Amino acid sequence: MDIAAQRKIDRIFGSFLCRVFSLFHIKRTRPGKTPRVDKILVILLSEMGSWVHAHAMFERIERKYPQTSVSVLLFKKNREIVNILNYVPASDILAIDPSSILTLLKDILRVWSDMRRIRFDTVIDCELFHRISSILSFLSGAAIRVGFHPHTQEGLYRGNFINRPVLYNPYQHISRQFVTLVEAIESETVPKAKRMVDVEAPPPKVTISPSEIDAMRNRLQTFWSAGVAHGRKLVLIYPGGGILPIRAWPLESFCRLSADLIQDGCCVGIIGLAEDKPLAEKIVSSCSTPFCADLTGFTQSVRELMVLFHLAALLITNDGGPGQFAALTPVPVIIFFGPETPALYGPLNTRTVVMDVPLACAPCLTAYNHRNSPCDGDNVCLKLIRVEEVLAKAREVLYN
Repeated sequence: MDIAAQRKIDRIFGSFLCRVFSLFHIKRTRPGKTPRVDKILVILLSEMGSWVHAHAMFERIERKYPQTSVSVLLFKKNREIVNILNYVPASDILAIDPSSILTLLKDILRVWSDMRRIRFDTVIDCELFHRISSILSFLSGAAIRVGFHPHTQEGLYRGNFINRPVLYNPYQHISRQFVTLVEAIESETVPKAKRMVDVEAPPPKVTISPSEIDAMRNRLQTFWSAGVAHGRKLVLIYPGGGILPIRAWPLESFCRLSADLIQDGCCVGIIGLAEDKPLAEKIVSSCSTPFCADLTGFTQSVRELMVLFHLAALLITNDGGPGQFAALTPVPVIIFFGPETPALYGPLNTRTVVMDVPLACAPCLTAYNHRNSPCDGDNVCLKLIRVEEVLAKAREVLYN
């Protein structure tokens, strides 16, 4: 089920159910009467990259509630990244498959039963705009329900049964806002958790063994001998936009950049999923050299992608999962932002160079429009990022 269908279901049925359940929500936990926090459920459904940004939140939970058991509820596709980050044991992951309406409804009923059986006392809903997450928070039966709430802002209606409402702040990085959700559990202010929240450090690097790196190098040697020969530095490029194609830098710009990098003495590998293969084929065709290769589908998991990053001298990517996963590895990154803002979603490490052009209409993907951009598809915010500027930044990273 694509993102447009998910939005439609959420808008039509989600809004209705939120209003119905709000009518049943009569009893609220009194301020200052916070129940005992023994079992926490964290709901973060759709975005893989957001799980990387949730690192500080899980650290805060562990520090503040060390004796508490923590489970997570997510979309099935995100199970692997949570396992890699090791936030919770695999047995404490509840997953929903949204690939079709039938599987979605079936899994919601199963998860509802699981939540009632486990008897969570606290739910932290990290979603900004999904109404399904607030509905699941209500159905959990938890006495404490934390989540983002509009207060006096327009939009973002997700029911009135969140009894620890946190003001969504589009001017604060999402990792900081996730930590605020934890602080809101015992907060008595309105809005909750007014004090400054610090995010001390970026997420730690994921440990990759030397044997994994050697195995990946051998695979790459077999698949693409030119790519690891002749002492050329490997530059990986992700030209896809994922579920939001409007986030993609123009393909023609990637073609020109790849040719320039090869001229500089690098080899270029185009990464992505199987659906990104047409993009990769166009870049490879435009370069017409064995030093540019289509690596879409070469890695079969997020972990394998991270291993591949260990062999690269640089990753150049659109805003999306690969740029966030790279923050867990040593590889330097150049990442393009436009429809979304790095102030809210940028990787939190010193090895990332963010490139964006401030326009009156950017960012246009927000929680207020459910990331449904009003743009006509002419993403000028990204087109104005010049190939020459990106090449200069790449040379700084590669040769300085």
